Amino acid sequence: MGSTAGSGTEYSGVNCDNLRGTEQLLCRLQDPYSGNFHADAFWASLGTSIAFMLLITLTFSLMRPRNTIVYAPKVKYADEKHAPPKIGKGMFDWVRPVLGAKEALLVEKTGLDAAIFLRFTKMLRNLFLVLSIVGVAVILPANVIAADREAIKATTKGGQSFFVTMTPQYTSRKHKSSLWVHVICVWVIDLIVAFFLWRNYGAIVRLRRQYFDSPEYLMSLHSRTLMVTDIPPADRTDEGLLRLVDQVEHTAGLPRAAIGRNVKELPDMIEEYDEAVRELESVLAKYLKNPDNLPAKRPTMRASKKYRANNGGNRVDSIDYLTSRIRELEIEINHVRESVDKRNAMPFGFASYERIEDAHTVAFAAQKKHPRGTTIRLAPRPSDLIWQNLPLTKKQRGWRRVWNNFWIVILTLVWIAPNALIAIFLSNLGNLASIWPGFRKTFRENQKFWSAVQGIASPALTSLIYLILPIIFRRLSIRGGDTTKTSRERHVATKLYAFFVFNNLIIFSVFSVVYGFVAAVIKNREREGAWDAVVQGAFFWKLLVGLSSVSYFWVIWLLQRQLGAAADLAQMINLVWTWFCRTFMAPTPRQEIEWTAPPPFDYAVYYNYFLFYATVALCFSTLQPLVLPITALYFGVDYWLKKYLLLYVLITKNESGGQHWRFLFNRMIFAACLANVVMGLVIRGADEGWFKVFFMVPPAFLMLAVKWYCSRTFDGQMLYYTKATLKDPETLAEPGKKVRKNDRIASRFGHPALYKPLMTPMVHAKARNVLSQVYRGRLDDVSASAAGYSDIALDPMSHAHPGKTAHFAPVPHKHKDMFEVVPESRLDFQHFMNRAEFADALGGNGELYGRPDDL
Repeated sequence: MGSTAGSGTEYSGVNCDNLRGTEQLLCRLQDPYSGNFHADAFWASLGTSIAFMLLITLTFSLMRPRNTIVYAPKVKYADEKHAPPKIGKGMFDWVRPVLGAKEALLVEKTGLDAAIFLRFTKMLRNLFLVLSIVGVAVILPANVIAADREAIKATTKGGQSFFVTMTPQYTSRKHKSSLWVHVICVWVIDLIVAFFLWRNYGAIVRLRRQYFDSPEYLMSLHSRTLMVTDIPPADRTDEGLLRLVDQVEHTAGLPRAAIGRNVKELPDMIEEYDEAVRELESVLAKYLKNPDNLPAKRPTMRASKKYRANNGGNRVDSIDYLTSRIRELEIEINHVRESVDKRNAMPFGFASYERIEDAHTVAFAAQKKHPRGTTIRLAPRPSDLIWQNLPLTKKQRGWRRVWNNFWIVILTLVWIAPNALIAIFLSNLGNLASIWPGFRKTFRENQKFWSAVQGIASPALTSLIYLILPIIFRRLSIRGGDTTKTSRERHVATKLYAFFVFNNLIIFSVFSVVYGFVAAVIKNREREGAWDAVVQGAFFWKLLVGLSSVSYFWVIWLLQRQLGAAADLAQMINLVWTWFCRTFMAPTPRQEIEWTAPPPFDYAVYYNYFLFYATVALCFSTLQPLVLPITALYFGVDYWLKKYLLLYVLITKNESGGQHWRFLFNRMIFAACLANVVMGLVIRGADEGWFKVFFMVPPAFLMLAVKWYCSRTFDGQMLYYTKATLKDPETLAEPGKKVRKNDRIASRFGHPALYKPLMTPMVHAKARNVLSQVYRGRLDDVSASAAGYSDIALDPMSHAHPGKTAHFAPVPHKHKDMFEVVPESRLDFQHFMNRAEFADALGGNGELYGRPDDL
């Protein structure tokens, strides 16, 4: 290959195997992928991925008919409107309903968020199928034809040539013109991505307009309600709230307003109460596991630090201590509830209009108007609010975002070191063998075996580590000041994506190149001068070689994603965990009920994964075209598997009405632009000039133009029911239409800590006879009086008599037991799905079960 091939030898520099100790480690840092068994690892990964995916899917097909509570809980719990299509008991009877489910059915049965998730997955599948044609039919042949085979034989080992030939790394001098194929394909790829994004943006808008016209949205309270935050002290009244919204846009209809009230420590007290109830249930479940043979000693524990001084720091009886804490907390909670109306108003409130058009017109006008420094926007569902963040001022929210971003940056930087070690040793076991004498012998004697291990274990272990990261990011984002759970999840996904792209893609892929280049410059600067050392360092060529080497890892890693998709379908983690807990532990009745509920779908995590896979594939599309069909295969398989899960198993915990799309669209635009940068660097390294690179700049501006056009064309239709309304309501009034006299906005948008029923400890029915000997809880009903406070629902409903208030329930049912005894036959979510304590965490806003929370 002439001088280009020679550069490859210079990149490797010296043989790292001839060095020892620290010098060898530093040498490996410069070239972590040398000596990789790329072909063997690829075929091992491909074979195991397909085999295990088919095996797991077959196991699911065998277990599904006998485990409907795990594999089809929505069939049992959903109301008639939201119940998914029925499935037979045959082994593959689940395939036909999934294949036949169209988008309109998905919207009706699963909700708009789930339908848009599946549309996004389908878009990625179709996108990479089309790009695969470009990659396999155009880019791959161009790379193979232009490759200098003599240089490949001289500088590679065995199976490495299988992959090296597919990359532009060894483009010979006489075939440099073939690099124009890459330049043209960059334009083609960006045009294809832009087309799919534009087409799906229009489809999402149509879905949103259908959602706005749906009976559920038209009948909901939040659809015609505004949320006002940052209200100055002088306007913190219902009348002041009305004046603020009227300053934005005058409407014919007069809204009803409810200013927020200061509940202070009440939410923390209820959280402590719930924790105490759950802890008491756990203690009782273990102690009463065998009621006929109770342990000789009662359980003991250390009191929390807050109350440890009362007993001298000694261990206390768990049942007596927790019973006392529950009783004391309940009295305190009811006392605060009775006195909360005397406290000051808060800087947030809600205004509900008679008509949806009025609310959306004011919200649209309020985008550019902030009367007296307030922020006015459409209210989310009541269950979507993060109440503790609503009172925060703009300054407080700003500082919280700063600190949140600061810790994320620290975590990102801290992760660079372990990420580099993963890149050096996990992705190439040969490097580990070179510095570990005990492993070197077995490694050299069983290279085929360790090649397979490298192809399977390395990506699997990397993925396992990445499972922990979403948990950390969500806990950081909870304190970030978001006022809704929807925006919080969107920010979690955004930060996860930024972390993955920076650390898991950029740093992982180019760390060794940058380290080797800097080391060479430092070594040669005294002899050649700093600038000459930089020029002679051949950075762009080394970058091309490094990216070509790491592309093999990403091919194998993407192949491994099939296992994750199949494991999600089989619900392996849930099955193993519940079996373990039931067999070896003492679960509480509440835990057993929660296990039978449909689990929520984690949109933030899966959106991040899908965006990251798409970004990797786009960045390496011209460098290693095999990533395109492999990515298309993954999205093709996962589309059908996720379609089954969202139809029959998983629920949307907080329905946003499709508000995640703009975040997805923006990240795909970024992914295309980042891919252009990577492709430009590849061309620069292979061509040793900038002329071709200049022709790759316009596509990035094309993608930005697509973003601007779609935002200007579609956003208004997607966000608002209407942008303007007629001033005279009589022109729109329907004959015989009743005016809503009372929307109870104060109770629907009142803080749940003011009226949410307190949990009652649950125990198994088998312990009924001995419970009175060990449990001394509350003996009478001390529920709070809600009289005189506007934010409290004044008529709590009777659990024993649905449809009637507790006041008019029969006398025997007015008495509330100090505990709830749950028979074995009722350890099912079906009997508790309308209870507030279960619906908030597991109910999916209640719509799935026919009880929306804000109709």
